[in-house]
Amino acid sequence: MSTGTLIAIIVPVAVVLILLVLAVWQVVRRRRLQERFGPEYERTVYGSESRLAAERELRAREQRHDRLDIRPLPPPVRDRYAEDWTRVQQQFVDRPGEAVQQADRLVTVVMRERGYPTEGYEQELRDLSVEHGRTLEHFRVAHAVNDQAGHGSATTEELRGAMVHYRALFDELLGNGHGRTGTGGARRVR
Repeated sequence: MSTGTLIAIIVPVAVVLILLVLAVWQVVRRRRLQERFGPEYERTVYGSESRLAAERELRAREQRHDRLDIRPLPPPVRDRYAEDWTRVQQQFVDRPGEAVQQADRLVTVVMRERGYPTEGYEQELRDLSVEHGRTLEHFRVAHAVNDQAGHGSATTEELRGAMVHYRALFDELLGNGHGRTGTGGARRVR
């Protein structure tokens, strides 16, 4: 075989192999983002101009998150916040709107204590999405009801739902991102 023939065979094979490696790498990156962000991945893709732009946004969130000083809560601090949550839930019966507003504030305080910036709702969503993408929709729904409550237009059932939604994120934050902490066993909102 001549050198020209060998080059004519090797170059296309090398190009195909390189393209194959790039395709596999892209699939692995996409799958990693999907696993890390959960439902937030699809939500970001849906709200973006393209999948590529959405994935770029998600990677930027990861990079920002990596620069944050997110820290676990020591057990005594976790216990204190769990007690605070129980008090907020107990207030629900007599003052549901106020209880939801206090739940929102308590979630914000725990976020801040863990090291999340609390400079604005949209940024909070982006920062939380990296570790808490599976419970982020709970935060969105609860926040929307809290806004309605501030205008006096939320029903008691919506407020009850908001408490449940806030508790889902609260439990995750209290558990340092590793599931439930036991606050779910506290007196439930009825």
